[in-house]
Amino acid sequence: MLRLFITIISLITYLGSYSISEEKRQDLNVLHAMEQELTRSIKKLELEDYIKPYFISYLIKDNEINQIIGRYGAIMLSENDRSRQLFVDVRVGDYDFDNSDNGKSGGSKDVFGKSHIPIDNDIDAIRSIIWQATDSAYKKSLTQYFNKKAKNVQKLKKDFIQSFSKEKPYEFIGPEKNIVFQRKNWREKIRKLSSIFKEYAEIYNSSISFTAQKETIYFTNSEGGKYITDDILYSIYFEASTISEDGNIIKNYNSLYYKSIDEIPNFDALEREVRILIDETYIILRAKQMNPINVPSILEPEAAGIMFHEAVGHRLEGERQIDDSQGQTFAQRLGSRIIPDFLTIIDDHTLKTFNDNSLLGFFVFDDQGIEGSKVTLVKNGILKNYLLSRTPIKGFNKSNGHGRASYGRPPMARMSNLIIKSQREYTREELKELLIEEVKKQNKEFGLIIKKMIGGETNTSSYDFQAYKATPLLIHRVDPHTGKETPVRGVEIVGTPLISINKIIATGNDYKAFNGFCGAESGYVPVSTIAPSILISEIELQKTITEKERKPILKPPFSN
Repeated sequence: MLRLFITIISLITYLGSYSISEEKRQDLNVLHAMEQELTRSIKKLELEDYIKPYFISYLIKDNEINQIIGRYGAIMLSENDRSRQLFVDVRVGDYDFDNSDNGKSGGSKDVFGKSHIPIDNDIDAIRSIIWQATDSAYKKSLTQYFNKKAKNVQKLKKDFIQSFSKEKPYEFIGPEKNIVFQRKNWREKIRKLSSIFKEYAEIYNSSISFTAQKETIYFTNSEGGKYITDDILYSIYFEASTISEDGNIIKNYNSLYYKSIDEIPNFDALEREVRILIDETYIILRAKQMNPINVPSILEPEAAGIMFHEAVGHRLEGERQIDDSQGQTFAQRLGSRIIPDFLTIIDDHTLKTFNDNSLLGFFVFDDQGIEGSKVTLVKNGILKNYLLSRTPIKGFNKSNGHGRASYGRPPMARMSNLIIKSQREYTREELKELLIEEVKKQNKEFGLIIKKMIGGETNTSSYDFQAYKATPLLIHRVDPHTGKETPVRGVEIVGTPLISINKIIATGNDYKAFNGFCGAESGYVPVSTIAPSILISEIELQKTITEKERKPILKPPFSN
């Protein structure tokens, strides 16, 4: 999983619609070009003897990225890059039956196979690229439409489900925002921070990067919807790696995200973050190698959030409920208990912060122009709802604003801020006591506390095993007799979603947010999870497969 960027937008509502303020924006020609070409296409685009489009939408994402990377006290890279990419959705047929395949429709390539839009605000140039891409998307949609009708001749017809939902259009022009940072100052900070690693001869590779990003989204569709939003993100990424005595490569990282330059801690605080990362790396380096096993375990908030994201969240995305190539784990479980009854799962992309920390999953409109909403997915263990784009599924014919994508890909329902709430909470000390009790009850040699994870992945396809995997970085083995915690390494979590989640027997009261980027069919999107620690009666761990590598023959040139 895991890159994109989002910030807080101030909204004023009236009569259920968003206000429009165009005075201060210098880039309105982009939206004007989109609207002019949209008007022309919806009126005149028609291949002789074929049907016209009933719906067209244009989405442009303008990304400016400033990045500084440092290693060993020197700048390795300092650059600025900017590009605009276009997504075009041209639909033929009607809302009941159109060209879309399991909700996916549209494409952005022009006659040269690209989806890039000029970064100059030149109306004619922008319209020319949109014109080429629209022509290509229309022809592709006609082919898809007639192929889809042909398939239905032999395909067994299921319950009728609309192809595309009818939604209220929104209009919003947000205030223009700009990246604010002093490149010279940050180059010096990165030099100083990256030089800290020179004090540690066993850290064989390291880097620190600072990124300042701006994403402007322009959207319009033939229903009358349009919006422009600016999102700013500042991120700092630390990475360190070494090699253990048994030849395993040990990697550790930390990512910090901020929506405002004023949120970034001072240099001393950033230095502490670097040294925490280095201390963690040494703990992992000196940890004992584990063998595959299944034991009771505590997953601390970051690890718990990743587990819920992979094991449950992806399986509640709407398109997966109607796609026959998907396992459809929860497609027929609406109203049934799918997780322990003391747990509730909510996805709320209107939530901007948690405990004063910005959430990457916040946004106002999704990539289909739909206003965001809070969705209770699971309440007291009972499945209540799904994450929905404008692709209807059985029992749900409206979007709840979760159609998301990265550049040039068709939007689909995706997570934003996934929140896990518990009615069975314990303090950190009480949760560890419960872990020890469970270990003794099962007559196991030890339990585990998983403190940090590097990420996870899951397979939802019907053609393969329904499973998920996650890679812990910091693992402590807990002695049930003394409570002593000993670092261990070399294993990763594996499991099947329904079994794993239903082995949760208690949670902590230590809710924390984790920010990252999630990759799926519609690309990488920013997400957050808010979760407490969880106690699982049994978690399965398999050996991590890594290539063995010799340590460097000579010591680093900066070592004493």
